Amino acid sequence: MDEKSNNSRLLIALVMVVLFGVIVLQYVCPSSDCQLLHLGSLSKSRDSAPQSLSGGVDGANSGTGGDPYVAEDGALSRFVPRFNFTTKDLDRVIDFNINGDDVIVFLHIQKTGGTTFGRHLVRNIHLERPCECHAGQKKCTCYRPGKKETWLFSRFSTGWSCGLHADWTELTNCVPAKMGVHEPPETQKPPSRNYHYITILRDPVWRYLSEWRHVQRGATWKASVHWCDGRAPTLAELPSCYSGDDWSGCSLEEFMACPYNLANNRQTRMLADLSLVGCYNLTAMSDHERGAVLLESAKRNLRRMAFFGLTEYQRKTQYLFEHTFRLAFIAPFTQLNGTRAASVEVASETQRRIRQLNEWDVELYEYARDLFLQRFQFARQQERRQARERRQQARRRLRTKGLPWLGMGAKPTERPGRPQQPEAESNPSQSQPPSEEKLDDLNTGSWEESEAQSEESWWDVEENDSIEDYMENVEQW
Repeated sequence: MDEKSNNSRLLIALVMVVLFGVIVLQYVCPSSDCQLLHLGSLSKSRDSAPQSLSGGVDGANSGTGGDPYVAEDGALSRFVPRFNFTTKDLDRVIDFNINGDDVIVFLHIQKTGGTTFGRHLVRNIHLERPCECHAGQKKCTCYRPGKKETWLFSRFSTGWSCGLHADWTELTNCVPAKMGVHEPPETQKPPSRNYHYITILRDPVWRYLSEWRHVQRGATWKASVHWCDGRAPTLAELPSCYSGDDWSGCSLEEFMACPYNLANNRQTRMLADLSLVGCYNLTAMSDHERGAVLLESAKRNLRRMAFFGLTEYQRKTQYLFEHTFRLAFIAPFTQLNGTRAASVEVASETQRRIRQLNEWDVELYEYARDLFLQRFQFARQQERRQARERRQQARRRLRTKGLPWLGMGAKPTERPGRPQQPEAESNPSQSQPPSEEKLDDLNTGSWEESEAQSEESWWDVEENDSIEDYMENVEQW
């Protein structure tokens, strides 16, 4: 008996220990993507080579110490802000007047999913006067309601009017003059337009690999003008990386070896004011000084932009655009998986070299993602706060009006033919107003249900954060 009793006590003790461990684990790791459970696989993935880049952002960053925003399975983990932004930087809501003179200008950076986003702008926004897109035509007509004036300056509305993949320096000097050309003569006047610049960014390693695969297939951007300070760069300032018509068939090593390759730090260069560094004249200052000036300029311009999105967060990108411009998309954005760049196996040493070649873009992207996620959280908190204020106002109106069936306000009138029942003096609770909790249960169920539905909306679903090449996946749209 004593032995059985000891065994029972031991079994109970083991069960208690297991339950205690489960409870502690829930506090330490409340989500299913706890990084503590993947430390072993993380260390193995860092030591293995070659590595496949099909794992998403972490695959690209695995050789550099991991990513604090992304867990092993690609889901958004607990977000810890790195940068301090002002309320003005985070509270980004534009009073976009589509009926007036406001214009959205899309700065399209190569291989960031800009083709897909550009098509969303002309085909997928719910408008009083939708853009007119016809089969076989590359451009759509996006006029304001009741006017023959365009409200969108982009590849699929006005074409490459300022040059193929024009950058910040080109667009800011070109768009105001070009806008008058795209409008009828009777409306050509110098209106005080508001130009709202937007763009899409992408993880630098994946964007770089995607551009290499694109060039490897024979694509070029030779038609780009690179206009800066009133002129295009000379051949000595911007030499070519290849001698033939294109660079088709180039290896990744050849692609990385060219010191004049514009793929290097492309996002930083296209978002910065190049006139600050002498445009494409590399002798104006040292490489270190040039990089610091360009990076600070790109951060400043990105922060002041009306909106920017990230390829890795399609649904949050859609949500922030709708929140910023008060425009609604018809169909939700989709996070696609499986791209040409994702199928490339790249050794960790090669990944390190790519990050070195794109060190400005790496720092810019970390800054952009921090700002992006802080804006998303700020917007969601604003929505919850406004929902609470609406519920509180409704409760105050109900308390002021009173509820006759609960003994508040005016007494119900006596029905003919039926004597009014006397009030029970022994139950004082009937003459007291109900508590706020009871009011909530009886009168605010619809608001609570509405907020619950809002909390479970599509933008709160944690999308797969693997990197996608949107331009390649939906080119046949």
